[in-house]
Amino acid sequence: MTSANDPAAGQAETALRELLDLLRRGAPAEEFARPAADARTAGADARAQERVEDATAVALDIRRTLDQHRRREAELTALFDTAGDLAALRDLDAVLRAIVRRARMLLGTDVAYLTLNDPAAGDTFMRVTDGSVSAAFQQLRLGMGEGLGGLVAQSARPYASSDYRTDDRFRHTETIDSGVREEGLRGILGVPLRVGTRVIGVLYAADRQVRAFAPDAVALLSSLADHAAVAIDSARLLEETRAALVELGVATERARAQSEAMRLAAETHDRLTHLVLRGGDVADVAREVAALLRGSLVVHDADGLELARVAADPIVPSAHALAASRSGGRAVAVDGVWVCAVLAGPELLGSLTLGGRPDLTDSDRRLFERAGLVTALLLLLRRSIAHAEDRVRGELLADLLTPGHPGRVRDTGSLSLRARKLGVVLTRPHGVVVMHCDAALRSRLAVEAARRARALDGLAGLYQGRVVLLAPTAQTAPTDGPTDGPGVLARTLAADLGQALGTAVTVGAAGPAADPDGLPDVHAEALRCLEALHALGHTGYGAGLPDLGFLGVLLGDRADVNGYVRRTLGAVIDYDARRGTELVLTLEAYFAHGSSLTRTKDALHVHVNTVVQRLERIGQILGEDWNAPARALEIQLALRILSVSEVRGGGVGTRG
Repeated sequence: MTSANDPAAGQAETALRELLDLLRRGAPAEEFARPAADARTAGADARAQERVEDATAVALDIRRTLDQHRRREAELTALFDTAGDLAALRDLDAVLRAIVRRARMLLGTDVAYLTLNDPAAGDTFMRVTDGSVSAAFQQLRLGMGEGLGGLVAQSARPYASSDYRTDDRFRHTETIDSGVREEGLRGILGVPLRVGTRVIGVLYAADRQVRAFAPDAVALLSSLADHAAVAIDSARLLEETRAALVELGVATERARAQSEAMRLAAETHDRLTHLVLRGGDVADVAREVAALLRGSLVVHDADGLELARVAADPIVPSAHALAASRSGGRAVAVDGVWVCAVLAGPELLGSLTLGGRPDLTDSDRRLFERAGLVTALLLLLRRSIAHAEDRVRGELLADLLTPGHPGRVRDTGSLSLRARKLGVVLTRPHGVVVMHCDAALRSRLAVEAARRARALDGLAGLYQGRVVLLAPTAQTAPTDGPTDGPGVLARTLAADLGQALGTAVTVGAAGPAADPDGLPDVHAEALRCLEALHALGHTGYGAGLPDLGFLGVLLGDRADVNGYVRRTLGAVIDYDARRGTELVLTLEAYFAHGSSLTRTKDALHVHVNTVVQRLERIGQILGEDWNAPARALEIQLALRILSVSEVRGGGVGTRG
């Protein structure tokens, strides 16, 4: 019976032909259910429907078989291509990128990536990625045993997770989990990269949705991982071979260069040694070294003072380069300029700066460093001479600061003559500063103070267990405020010497003394200032007695009360004089009535708002902390002195 006489048979044949057409076109699996559904809709009987459903099942089996064959063919093609890449290995990175890309393509995942173990760090790091969009993910490092990949690297076994975020089989860390979240990964498969029995890394395939990886996917990724491991090991062997050939090729040249360098170093040593033995100085060494190195050279001492310069413009060595040379004990280059620290053990004596030679050979660099050693010897000799001079200066300082015996006249003429021989002019006014630091660093403080004193045309040394510095000053009498007098010098020395020694240096200052006879009293005043700084907890600071407010007035032998009032209230007094206001009077009433606004306005016979406005103006002139306890005490003392001075006609200020 034909399909024309049997409608059910005709419907079945139509369905079968449609199934064959779907197989031919390679249609998706879900479309294979349509012929059976069409037959039912057309009213096919049960027998015809059964035939169509059986045919559909067979067609789906055939489709699965064809898919498997196609997939296997693609896998084999990829493996053969990978093997071909290995045979023509030139660039390891390119081969690894190709393997990761093929892993992603064959497994149909969103992302594929490869990590390598770092034996030194004890972890594994991201080497190659494909399909990744997260910078944080691409820079991940996994500790051994951490996460899925760390467990694969540690155990040398493949692991898969259909949803890594919720999988508690693995040791989760915030770093790894945040990277995985940022990349949006869910399903992850990782297989080890093995070279023999050694695991060198992990190859991964991952999806941004939940996915269970079948055994054939694990087998395929493992095959690709084997190829990647071969590529890495082959590249390592190739690199080692190339390195051995290069090393063998340069061995003779290296030996010849070392021999020439030794000859040049011996010749240079002889020339510099002969130069020093015949009495050459730092400038002579600089000229010789500049000629040998065919460049320009500048020599500085530890304070940055230029000692010699050959064929160069004035230059200051880079602080960064000098620090690097000092810590490493080698010459270093920054921006085409070479710097070598001149050292005596850990102590910095100075520096050499070489220009015109951006590239130095190893032998030239050693020559430059040898010049640093010779310069260190010369600077040490120079310092020994300076130390001898410092002892003479220290003896003179002690004689100047020691009070004369009662009834005996000091021989100031002899003292002045000794001072002139050292370049110190005692006819100029001189200030005295007394310094204190940790006892272990006192000798270094004395050396630094002596260097600073020479620059100031002064004297420095140890006196009565303290480091003392005597220096000329332009200031001839105490003034209304800190200018260029001893107080300014004290603050400068406290900051500079504290930085040089790396510890707190406290400095008390006094003066100036108009003649040598006044120096003992000025020294005693500077010592009281230093003790006051310690008592006030101002360790590491420098000041003169005028800087200590009323405490300085109490401690000073030459009580400058007028200067104290001017420093404390001068701005308010001047404001009253210019504007015709009564701010000083308001301050007196305010403090006299216990800082009460109500009692103050009654005493002044003004409105309370007027009192408030005046106090606000005082705050603008003296600063917002004028009413703080310490400032208020100083202001009240100045007001009392002002009142007494006006009664006595002292005239420290004029009220408006």
